[in-house]
This record gives sequence, structure tokens and C-alpha cells, in this order.
Amino acid sequence: MDHAQWDDAARDGLHFLEHTVLQIPFFLMTLMRYITPTLDQMFMDSLRWVDQTYIQKHKSEDPHNLRALYYPNLNMYPTHAPKGEQEKTALKQTITVFAVKYGRRAGISLAVLALSYVPYVGRFVLPAASFYTFQKGVGPQPAMAIFAGSLLLPRRYLVAFLQSYFSSRTLMRELLEPYFARVRYSKEQKKLWFKDRAGVLFGFGLGFYVLVKIPLVGVLVYGLAEASTAYLITKVTDPPPPPSEAEEFKQESLRWKNKHEFLALPWQNMDAYNIEMVKDKFMSEVRQTPRKQFT
Repeated sequence: MDHAQWDDAARDGLHFLEHTVLQIPFFLMTLMRYITPTLDQMFMDSLRWVDQTYIQKHKSEDPHNLRALYYPNLNMYPTHAPKGEQEKTALKQTITVFAVKYGRRAGISLAVLALSYVPYVGRFVLPAASFYTFQKGVGPQPAMAIFAGSLLLPRRYLVAFLQSYFSSRTLMRELLEPYFARVRYSKEQKKLWFKDRAGVLFGFGLGFYVLVKIPLVGVLVYGLAEASTAYLITKVTDPPPPPSEAEEFKQESLRWKNKHEFLALPWQNMDAYNIEMVKDKFMSEVRQTPRKQFT
């Protein structure tokens, strides 16, 4: 009887390490992006569909007050994908970098988990990690509240909480990779871009992360998340100009225009700031680029 209980405990512990601490299924799903271009193509196809749907939805509006399209110009940007004889070498390097990054994160997770078992001070390790994680994002006072609440939670729930936070951020960055593979922001620019949209991106990533964790259907949800990211891009940043104007665009698009106004809109009216609200009085502030006129 004791032996059977020990087996169950060991199996449960290994399952917890695999799915919650190391996130192996999630790692394998994100790794697929670097092996096949399917997700990148899905993003671009979805972006083209979003543009076409937008045109159809607002075909009765004045074309001069519609936003510029996203797909045509973004499709002109090079993806910096490997070509020719260097393809295999570049692919190996990309996968190696991704694996090293994941391995470092997994190592930190295991180290923090191991430290949480240290007598006397171990119970403060995970709450301290929670405070350190959130104090930069939400401020010291909310982070202190999270720290205090963490002291009351079991270790397993704390680990799941922290891993969900980090994994949802990772998921969001991976979903946006088709966009950033074309519009090549610098490291500092990219950091500012994410910071100005942190709340929306975190909510979007967390929602899909929960669904991605569902067995069997998680892979399908990952594809749905990539397609949905194409629509998200049209709401959180301006339409890209031709590649020749990319440098100016990158600097201008770091801040999310109309952020507060957009977040206050009801979900059924999300296009309100892309069209003429009051005839002859409103002109969209979104960058306009030369495009075909639709009637």
C-alpha cells in the first residue's frame, strides 16, 4: 500500500514538473514556429483577411477616412528568413538560440522551486519571486500585496501562478514574431513597444495560454491564437508604410495612439477610430499611405 502511494506521488510530481514547471508541451508547440513557416503564413493570410473584411464592412464609408491597409505593405518587408545553402545552418542556429533561452528559463524555474524546499527560508522564496516579478510592472504596493497573498498559498499554486504569468508573456511574444520578423525594431524600441501595450497584450496572451493548455485541442488553439494576433495588430499599432519609410515608422509607432479611447469602446464598435465618426469633422489620425480607393 505504501509502495503504491509512493508511486502515485512520484508520478504526480513528475507530471507537475513536466507540465507546470518545465512546460514541455508548451515548449514543443512554440518550437514548431522555427521548423515550419506555417504559422508565419497563417498570420499573413489572416491579416489579409482582416483587411478585406474591413473594406467590405465599411464599403459605404468615404474611402479617404478609412485606415490604410496592413497586409500589402507588410508583405513587402523581408522576413530575414534563411535562404539557399545557408538555410539548414541558420535553422540550427535559430533552434539552438531558442533552446538555450528556454533552458535558461527552465533552469531558473527549477532553482527557485528547489530553494523553496530549504528549511525556514524556503517558504519566502516563491513570494519573494512574485514580488520581484511584479514590482516593475505594477509598482511596489500592488507587488507587496501579491507578496502577502503568496504567503497564504500552497507551493503548487504559487508555481502555477508564476509560470502562467511568464508563459503567457512568452506566448504573446511568439505570436507577434511574424510582425517583428518584418518590422525590425531595436531591442530598446521593442521593449518600449511592449511596455506601452502591456495590459492588452498580457490579457490576450493569458487568455490563449489557458486554452493552449487544454489537452489535445491546445495545438489547434495555438493556430487560432496566431490568426487572432493578426487582428490584434490592427488595433494596437499603425498600418506600416512601405519599407523605405520603415525607420521613421518604427520611431512613431512606439506609442499606442488612441489607446485610452480604444479601450473605452464597446467590443461591437472597435472600428470607431478607423472611420469617420462625424461627417466632415473627423479625419483619422492613423498614418495614411497610398492605396487603392474602394467604393
